[in-house]
Amino acid sequence: MSAPDSKTRLAGLIRDAVQKAFPEAGDVAVELDRPKNAAHGDFATNVALQLAKKAGKKPRDVAEAIVAALPRDAGISKTDIAGPGFINFTLSAGSRFAVVADIHRQGAAFGRTPSGGDRKIMVEFVSANPTGPLHVGHGRQAALGDCIAALLESQGWRVTREFYYNDAGNQIATLALSVQARIKQARGEAAEMPKDGYLGDYIREIAREYVAEHFGDAAGNNLEQIQRFSVDYLRKEQDIDLHAFGVKFDSYFLESSLYTDGKVDETVEALKKAGHTYEFEGALWLKTTDFGDDKDRVMRKSDGTYTYFVPDIAYHLDKFRRGFAHVVNVQGADHHSTVTRVRIGLQALDMGIPKGYPDYVLHQIVTVMKGGEEVKISKRAGSYVTVRDLTRCITCSTRTRGCAACCASGVATWPRSPAPTSPRSRRPTRRPSRRRCPNSPRCSPARRRNSRRISSRIICTTTWRRACTPTTMPSGSWSRMNA
Repeated sequence: MSAPDSKTRLAGLIRDAVQKAFPEAGDVAVELDRPKNAAHGDFATNVALQLAKKAGKKPRDVAEAIVAALPRDAGISKTDIAGPGFINFTLSAGSRFAVVADIHRQGAAFGRTPSGGDRKIMVEFVSANPTGPLHVGHGRQAALGDCIAALLESQGWRVTREFYYNDAGNQIATLALSVQARIKQARGEAAEMPKDGYLGDYIREIAREYVAEHFGDAAGNNLEQIQRFSVDYLRKEQDIDLHAFGVKFDSYFLESSLYTDGKVDETVEALKKAGHTYEFEGALWLKTTDFGDDKDRVMRKSDGTYTYFVPDIAYHLDKFRRGFAHVVNVQGADHHSTVTRVRIGLQALDMGIPKGYPDYVLHQIVTVMKGGEEVKISKRAGSYVTVRDLTRCITCSTRTRGCAACCASGVATWPRSPAPTSPRSRRPTRRPSRRRCPNSPRCSPARRRNSRRISSRIICTTTWRRACTPTTMPSGSWSRMNA
């Protein structure tokens, strides 16, 4: 019994044993799970509990009959019955490690199948608002989405990775007003930040870059131009971070194009034509209760603006028309309400879009801790840990066997192996640098050998953490990060 198909083969043996012991039972679905306790074996099944009522026997008696009917197999070293009737199986060592030979034999083809049939599928992920740097929450989604895409590719699907830019709406207008306020403040003008404005230091940086490139509007009066520049600037910064993170996209889609190309209006008209809308108190409503929702939802508010799920419906209609009959959206758990409304909206169009389209993978929100307390991630408040900071710390750690700056601050538990030593002297074999350690006057010359510059900060990367107490830290360093 070779490891790659051990579970399938074992299920087949159990199925045959059930037919032999209880021929009147018919086809039985055999489910195998990994026991929580490794001492209970490699696989366990509750098939005896399922059959007990049909067989008219106690579950444990059914389990004993199934075990007695099992043929001898070199892949199974032990079988035992636990509790009310669970059957535990322990595989032989040869069966468990047969996968190693298969991996060597198949090489890069191991685990790949053509089951996808070269069918098109889109995986949309990250899709961050271009209103600030990518934070660690976006990093989690980038890793998850890219893994899902790679897995689908390995199974024969033709995958398109897409990034949806939310470059329209109130948050973009607030971004432009925030940058404009910083431009005017830098000129000595008494300009207030807008309500719910973005307060991060990156807004000042955008303001400086804008003035440097637009001499004709150094006073920051052209708000539309500021908005375009700010969005483009942040998009480029996000692309740099994603590239450093090892994630690439095949296509980018702008939310603003849904309005400029008339796709939002077209979608609304299609919903009206299908008879699933009505006017009430100056607003346009979608009859979501016709599709099982607890109440109808507003599509267009009385001021003429659309609610957030309307462009989402238009966007997914566009995906379907582009030939993507299969779509996976990776989003945070805070978007759970979007799932039902987008699916209902697509069904209400009466355009033959499959029920349950698109598929969603929702992930939990990243929790950041500082001093034992949770820190709220907020681009508006300027409180976050960026993907760039995280990537730099990981790079620093992997290259030097542990970043002392990160270790000392408790950002994460980086490996802290001691430097290799000579058998005679017990001193580091690498010749020490004479450069003074920028982080601590207490570092001995032998312990100053490793430092590197990250952006404008010097970070000690010596592995001798006991003797080096860094005084400069990378931006966004927190006491602990839980993801």
